Amino acid sequence: MAVVRKNILSDTIVRDNFIRGVKLLKAEDSGRRTNQFGIPGPARVVSTYDLFVVWHHIAMTTATPVSNNPGGRNAAHRGPVFLPWHRVMLMLLEQNLQRVLGDANFGLPYWDWAADGDLSPAQQRTAAIWAANCMGGQGAPVATGPFAHRAGDPAAWRIRIVGTSTGQLAAVDRGMRRMFAGGTPSLPRRAHVANALNLNFYDGPNWDSGSQGFRNRIEGWTADTNESAPWLHNRVHVWVGGDMSPTSSPNDPVFYLNHCNADRVWERWLTRYNRAYAPPQTAPGSLRGHRIDDGIASPFGASMTPRQVLNVGAVYSYDVLP
Repeated sequence: MAVVRKNILSDTIVRDNFIRGVKLLKAEDSGRRTNQFGIPGPARVVSTYDLFVVWHHIAMTTATPVSNNPGGRNAAHRGPVFLPWHRVMLMLLEQNLQRVLGDANFGLPYWDWAADGDLSPAQQRTAAIWAANCMGGQGAPVATGPFAHRAGDPAAWRIRIVGTSTGQLAAVDRGMRRMFAGGTPSLPRRAHVANALNLNFYDGPNWDSGSQGFRNRIEGWTADTNESAPWLHNRVHVWVGGDMSPTSSPNDPVFYLNHCNADRVWERWLTRYNRAYAPPQTAPGSLRGHRIDDGIASPFGASMTPRQVLNVGAVYSYDVLP
């Protein structure tokens, strides 16, 4: 039976189970060690949660195809596979949360950041998502909520692996960081989501961060008329700041709420436009990793292709589509 993904602010049970589940995954030994990923220093346990952090970093630092262009497509971003890749990631996280929670009906929640974007800039920084009983607030380290730093508390949320400015992974041991509105003054609004949904083609040449179409608008390299990038999904990362900024951005559980909402917007787009995707498998090898039947790499074994995740109605649905 398909699970239902809900707004994290509309269901306290879902909210609390999400928080509990990610903490359980953070405490679970994945069976991997830091040295297996080339992380300098003594070999340390990599938690199941942190395995997702490593996966995201590796995808962001894997060019597709291999090139020397730092702004080009990578295995998860700046190209057509952005939405399918993250859909696979969300599904695998959801399955792991269901497992540790012992609840096959648990659906990953989303944060409707566009609803908060309709608030004033000051209200955005104190919105309900940042309450102590939800995601907590900002700080370096974050000082409130379930992911706050608490000196001497071994159960407190700790950042263990980060992506560096040189594109490497490094072991650390510190609290989580956020800096609201430090990189951009406000979140995107509902009208901006509606404008993105009116784009009736998915992607196109040059299939990168300069492309027109829905994928690049929701990813956020292109913006509405009279607006500037970063936009939509990217803008949320930049607005939250801190650990939501580097390649290791899944260190902040808000990462999944952001991407679940982007997936929700994509699901609305798919229902409007006959579940279209481009490029086809007949596209040249220079688009390897982004074509409709190219496999999506996963540290959990065999994964899926974009074609296989264009219709996930048998797996999950959303309580409300935008």
